[in-house]
Amino acid sequence: MAGYGVTQDGFTIKGFDVILGENLDRARQMFGNNVDITATSAIRKILEVAAAQDAELWQHMEDLYYSNFVSTAFGDALDTLGDDLGLQRRYMFSQGEVTFKINNPISGRQYTFTEGTRVTTASSILFATTASITLSATLPQTTVSVQALERGPQGDIAAQQITGLEPVYQQIYINLGGPPGSITVDVSNAQAFQGGAILESDDDYRVRLLGWPRTMWTLESVRRAVLDVTGVIDVSLFDPLGGVDVSQSYFNLFRFNERRFSGERRLGEPYFFEMVVAHEVAWPWHTQGKLPGIYERVSDAVDLVRPIGIYANIIQADHIEVGVRATVVVEPGQDQQSLLASIRQRIARDLSVSRLGGKVLFSQVMRAFLEEPGVTDVQNMHLRRSPAILGRITFGAVPFQSTVTEAPVGENLVMGQREVAVFRIDSALIDLQVVAQ
Repeated sequence: MAGYGVTQDGFTIKGFDVILGENLDRARQMFGNNVDITATSAIRKILEVAAAQDAELWQHMEDLYYSNFVSTAFGDALDTLGDDLGLQRRYMFSQGEVTFKINNPISGRQYTFTEGTRVTTASSILFATTASITLSATLPQTTVSVQALERGPQGDIAAQQITGLEPVYQQIYINLGGPPGSITVDVSNAQAFQGGAILESDDDYRVRLLGWPRTMWTLESVRRAVLDVTGVIDVSLFDPLGGVDVSQSYFNLFRFNERRFSGERRLGEPYFFEMVVAHEVAWPWHTQGKLPGIYERVSDAVDLVRPIGIYANIIQADHIEVGVRATVVVEPGQDQQSLLASIRQRIARDLSVSRLGGKVLFSQVMRAFLEEPGVTDVQNMHLRRSPAILGRITFGAVPFQSTVTEAPVGENLVMGQREVAVFRIDSALIDLQVVAQ
């Protein structure tokens, strides 16, 4: 048994060949060295069957050992470890397609419904579009994909359950023009939605478990609570005095009675730390009707983990729209429109994981072009960004540009510490010229 089983390097499994060799040695010790243990002998066959069963047992013992650790467990064993931490496996978002139809449109006018347009059912189950669509008198109807705002099987609705645009969203964001009630929009789903009853994969669940804080009174626990809110992309916390993370508190280092420039921090005086939150476009910042906003949801989540007397100043991140200008050289005979649409979707997918302060890499965007079949070269590519919204961030330096900024060829787009890059496939910042080779 030496060297097998639980060792300092983990669990070392005993393989079939090792077990069979040990069985053959015991057969020789019992029956003598002249015993027939050739490949066709009856004893050899019996020993091989027994060794195969023992090898299976060793494999089960290996699985049992590694099921005790989050990094190696899977399936039900991973769920059990999650139960110990109080973190359940999450459901996915239900998805489907809806049809937008505009009635009595004005000739020559276009009606654009941006990504994140909310639609609803009679029972107020909300969905948001995943792409922008444009309707007109010549194109009064189109189909677009939608995704549920909340996780879970309640989003797996049957066909013809979508009743229309969410009333609050329509009132705030949509102006169809014309006399009231003369122009309307019908929204319906011809097929049932699905995907909400599916649980997240082992890999995704494992990442959340590994990142789950084991202590309550730290910035990490606050960050994890905020990231667990549906609709939150990223969060940055600023706590210079260590009021939340008491293990790094600076208060005990000060001699308050000897300070010359400020008074002593009085017992019970509230302490505030700053929090910048980036969120998905489908979610409103503040509550709209029955839909709770990101601000309120984040505030409720932080209240569960913050220390008494310490409060979060929750600030909306500056969502910076980014784009690209380039000349794309393609092979002869390529469908240029389909090729450009595929490139836009690839860039949007690659940049969907952007984080606060994260750069938009020139190489990453260039790769999205060159890995598309049919593209032979990309020339004069410039990354572009819209200006920041002045005054949204209330602390520190706020970068602000009055016009669209275009980076030189080969340069990355640098985001501020409180900015997050957002790429839209229908953005006006995208300027792509196609040239056949």
